Amino acid sequence: MKTPRSRALLAIPVLALMLAGCAQEPAPDAAAAPLHDDPFAHVHGIGVLPGDPDILVASHAGVYRVDSAGEAEGPLGGEDFDAMGFTVAGGTLFASGHPGAATSPELGAPNLGIVRSVDGAATWEPVARTGVEDFHVLTGGPDGSLFGIGSSSPSVQASSDAGTTWTAGAVLAAADLAVGAGDELYAATEDGLQVSVDGAATFAPVPDAPLLFQIAAGADGTLVGAGIDGQLWRAQDGRWTGGERFSGALQALAVGEGGSLLLVDDRGLVRIDANGADVIRPAG
Repeated sequence: MKTPRSRALLAIPVLALMLAGCAQEPAPDAAAAPLHDDPFAHVHGIGVLPGDPDILVASHAGVYRVDSAGEAEGPLGGEDFDAMGFTVAGGTLFASGHPGAATSPELGAPNLGIVRSVDGAATWEPVARTGVEDFHVLTGGPDGSLFGIGSSSPSVQASSDAGTTWTAGAVLAAADLAVGAGDELYAATEDGLQVSVDGAATFAPVPDAPLLFQIAAGADGTLVGAGIDGQLWRAQDGRWTGGERFSGALQALAVGEGGSLLLVDDRGLVRIDANGADVIRPAG
């Protein structure tokens, strides 16, 4: 009988191609970029602010807010940048990517570097590497630490001061990163899930973890991941359990309030909790 690990190994070339595609994607021409009729057709990240029931969706056309009825507002702050990287760290939003046609010039071009919002995306400000860096992978912890993989280097970049200054860590071809409740940094790689306990300087394999291409962590210590076998996996006390399956292409994954899962797949924007899966905003 094939274990989840052995089934995953059969699909390593798929993950390798995905990693290569992320690394080689060229920066678009902001002036020539078309406006999207459906801003949710291309989603890069999702998240929630503490105590806020709405879901933040980082898309190819800006950051949007979606309420429990599926009604969307955005792009928030009028900023239509392509949010290639997005994370919520405490009550602060961080993003990276490329400017859109209506993006404020001070946020940077051709790349945003790191931009930040402390008011729920009503306004955005440049923080660091403005105009230079494009973080396709970005994650953060409640203590102000940020980690990302950008366009200028294959190493994991680390910041301990909310993105103001950065240092280079280990060179790692990671499809996704997530900060755990104990400040450990997890990385989804083609060689399996890895973890760093020294701020991204070194990484070590996580034993018995399934092969994942997206990972997310909650403030309560919940660690979840999307496996290349089509399952959503959850870790508890070092043991991984497979559960719900995502539908088609999974674009984004996050942990919501109470340990619920938030994701965007072929169904649209979905919440999964003890009551099952609820499609909050259907695709299309």
